[in-house]
Amino acid sequence: MKRSLPWILTGVFALWFLSTLRPRATGEFRFDEFGRLPVVFNGRHQPVDSLARNSLVQIRDRYTVRDTREKRTLGASEWLAEVSLKPETANDRKAFRIDHPNLISMLKLPGPTADGIEDGKHYSWNQIAPSFEEIDKQARRIVETKEDESQRDAFDRSVLKLRNALMLYLRLKHMAQPRDTTDFSGDLARLTEVLPAGVEAARNQQNGQPYNTNAFETLLGLASRMDASVGLEPPLILPPYPPERGRDGWMRMGEALMAHVRGAPLPPSVPHWARMTDAFRAGDAAGFNAAVDGYRRSFGPDLAGDVRKGRWEFFFNQMAPFYDALVIYVAAFLLALFFWFHFAEWARKTAFALIGLAFVIHTAGLLFRMVLEGRPPVTNLYSSAIFIGWGAVLLGMVLEKFWRNAIGLVVASALGFVTLIIAHNLALGGDTMVMLEAVLDTNFWLATHVVIVTLGYASTYVAGFLAIVYILRGVFTRGLDEATGRSLARMVYGIICFATLFSFIGTVLGGIWADQSWGRFWGWDPKENGALIIVLWNALLLHARWGGLVRERGLMALTVVGNIVTSWSWFGTNMLGIGLHSYGFMSGAFLWLGLFILSQLAIMGLGLLPPQFWRSHRTSAAAAPATGAAPRPLPAGAAAR
Repeated sequence: MKRSLPWILTGVFALWFLSTLRPRATGEFRFDEFGRLPVVFNGRHQPVDSLARNSLVQIRDRYTVRDTREKRTLGASEWLAEVSLKPETANDRKAFRIDHPNLISMLKLPGPTADGIEDGKHYSWNQIAPSFEEIDKQARRIVETKEDESQRDAFDRSVLKLRNALMLYLRLKHMAQPRDTTDFSGDLARLTEVLPAGVEAARNQQNGQPYNTNAFETLLGLASRMDASVGLEPPLILPPYPPERGRDGWMRMGEALMAHVRGAPLPPSVPHWARMTDAFRAGDAAGFNAAVDGYRRSFGPDLAGDVRKGRWEFFFNQMAPFYDALVIYVAAFLLALFFWFHFAEWARKTAFALIGLAFVIHTAGLLFRMVLEGRPPVTNLYSSAIFIGWGAVLLGMVLEKFWRNAIGLVVASALGFVTLIIAHNLALGGDTMVMLEAVLDTNFWLATHVVIVTLGYASTYVAGFLAIVYILRGVFTRGLDEATGRSLARMVYGIICFATLFSFIGTVLGGIWADQSWGRFWGWDPKENGALIIVLWNALLLHARWGGLVRERGLMALTVVGNIVTSWSWFGTNMLGIGLHSYGFMSGAFLWLGLFILSQLAIMGLGLLPPQFWRSHRTSAAAAPATGAAPRPLPAGAAAR
């Protein structure tokens, strides 16, 4: 049974992953097909589902909305359908998350209630909208008086986040129909009917001639509602018309309607959206589904690529490969720890198989993103976290193939999990497939630079976490015997050599790219300095080891510092807000970076404790007289300086 247990458990997780690929039931309304429709937002062609998910995560920090009254959960596409097609219903959904108690108090919002309708964190548009002017006033004050983001406290950040969420919500509300519309098809019919007489009346009114007052006022009322949404810059949902406008000629609904008022032909996609809207408002699932299908079939061959990309990106969103891999990494980590305490070989083999499965899913997600973006694997902070985790897992699996003691498994699963958690939190900022800076537009030298230098980050982290394993096992457990200590030392040494090589080559390639992009090879930019510090620190470790300045224990303490150096180069330089590489600022990450640095300093301090404070040393020293052997002075060769 134990021989087959690794295959059984791995098969269970594989079936669980495959089950996530099955189409999900969405009720009578086919929100899955609605979610596959292509749109353009922030310069990127994407499906409605991606627009909904990226918007909802900025508003609520989740990809779903919980209906506390109906006791059900709305998916992102269904929520966006409500927001854009029937906003009066969406306005009552508690989609906005507010965490700061002072902001909740300022807006006079209710606290938690016994019936669970109010949880004290999530509120609806209708609850917040009466205070919109006050929120806008506070946001303007913060931006004007505290231009430097480092000066803003938690309350300031909460106000700005809420205002941005409200503005995004307004843009989504006005993306599919004119303001205050209850009968979109009827409005189009009235517009067609009154347009000739209304245009003539408007012309006569401007020339001071008698005009048809009724036609003029009717056209003016329709046009004002249609034009109201244009200034908000909602997503572009209408394909190019006429087709000669090209792939970049997508239009906003308000722009198309106002152009029609001025005499341009009405795009044929507008009636499809009108029927879609009216059917959804009436609760007509069959009519809604037919309108969605009709709209999708109306796309010409020139837009087949957008339709295909929308369907594949929708599939990628539903697959959620990085979340699935994260869950499997956790299971593998627990099994690897179980092996350490019980030496059950089936646990080690199962952990290795699970990490292999998670790595395949991780790789599939990475490749999927590359194809969807048409770019190399690293383009922003989010993708760098994904790639660093991927490289760390690969190195950990290689280590496990040589040293079958589960150390490589612990490092691989832990780093895979941590980096994917970091990526998840980075995704809370919105769309992760948008390039952060125009200067990062891909060329050969940039692609090779970011890939290689990120592999240097990954390998430095692997070495650092191996050192953490050495120190923690040595100080707190009896498991750091001499053989294990030597194995860990060889692992760390080999990985540092690998990290030094890749960090150096990646830094040089970055200079070549900078010379082509900015006209100088090196400018002492904070990001460049951070990359150089990683190279110098790894070189220092190697020279300290070669010169006999440190032994095993000293090497491990210095290697832990490498985690601090790498984290500063990866995240810290962006937080300075200066330099050509300051394209990933995240004010909320400063606290976590500080806590991580403190944790690494604490671990390094443990590594520098005298040997008699190490539990592994005390155990081996106590056991030595019983065997008739002289007691060893240090654990696992830890007689380091």
